[in-house]
Amino acid sequence: MAIVDVRILVEGASDVEVVSKALQGLALGSEYNITISSIIPTTNVEIAKSAAAGADLLIIATDADRVGRDLAERLFNELGEMVGHVERMKLPLGHDLEHVDVELVRKELKNTLVRAGLKSLQILPEYMALRNQLLDLKGRYDGLGEEYRKLKEEYEAVAKACEELREENEKLKEENEGLKALLESSRNIYRIDEAWKSLFPAEPVPDEAYIGKAVEKLGLAGRVIVGQGYIFAEDKGLVDELLRTVYLSMTIKEEPPKPPRPPVEEPPKPPEPEARREPEVIENAEVKPDDIEGLLKGL
Repeated sequence: MAIVDVRILVEGASDVEVVSKALQGLALGSEYNITISSIIPTTNVEIAKSAAAGADLLIIATDADRVGRDLAERLFNELGEMVGHVERMKLPLGHDLEHVDVELVRKELKNTLVRAGLKSLQILPEYMALRNQLLDLKGRYDGLGEEYRKLKEEYEAVAKACEELREENEKLKEENEGLKALLESSRNIYRIDEAWKSLFPAEPVPDEAYIGKAVEKLGLAGRVIVGQGYIFAEDKGLVDELLRTVYLSMTIKEEPPKPPRPPVEEPPKPPEPEARREPEVIENAEVKPDDIEGLLKGL
C-alpha cells in the first residue's frame, strides 16, 4: 500500500514548533499509513504553490480568528487544484509553545486527518465510476491501437503497390509515347482489310486479334504493330509475309483431316503352267530293228 504524502501549511515559524510538538505523540505511519513530508511556514501564495504542489493531502493550519479564516479560504481557493485534497485545521490562539495546549493541537490534527479520510470515502463511488471509465477507455484505446497498427500495415502495403503501379504506368506511358511518335513519323501504315484483299480477294478478312497473336508467335513484336484496323511494319513485304502465314494457318486449321485409305488387296496370281518335258536324248543309244518298227506303227 502506498504511503500518503501529507503537507501542513502554517502561518509562521512559531506554528511550526507547535505542530511539530503535537506530531511527536502520533504514530501516523502505523495508524493512518501517512507521512508528514513537510511543514511550510508562509502566507505567500506563490511560495505555498511551489511547496505544496503534488501533495496527496494539504492541511492548512491557521489561527481560529478572522484573519486566520480569511487566509485559509484564500489558500484553499488557490491550491485546491494543485493537490489531491485540501483540509482546514484550526490552531488555538497564541503562538507561544508554553501557552498552547499541545494535546489540543494533537487532537485537532487527528480530527483533521479523520475528516479528510471520511470526505475521501464520500467521493469513493465517484472515484470507482471514474476508474471503470478509465479501464473501459484504456481497453478501447488498446483496441484502437491494434486496429491502427493493422491499418498502418495495410496502408504501407497499398502505398507500396501504388508506387509500383505508378512506376509501371510511367514506363507504359513512355513506351506508348514512343510508339505514338513512331507511328506519327512513319508512313508504313496499311489497312488490314485492304492488305488482305490485295492478297486473298475471295477470302474473309480474319479477326485483328488473330493477326496480333500471329505477330507474337512469329517473333515480330517491335517490327510489326497491329491495332485499330491497321498494320504498321517496316515494309510492305513484311506485311504480305505475315498475312500469308495467317492464311496458311487458317487453312490448315479449317481443313478436316482425311481418313486413312484402306489397304488394297492384290488379285490372286494364276498358277504357272507346268513346263513341258523334253524327251531325253540318250547319247550312243543302240537302236534295234524292232524299236524302229514300233515307232513307225505309232506314226
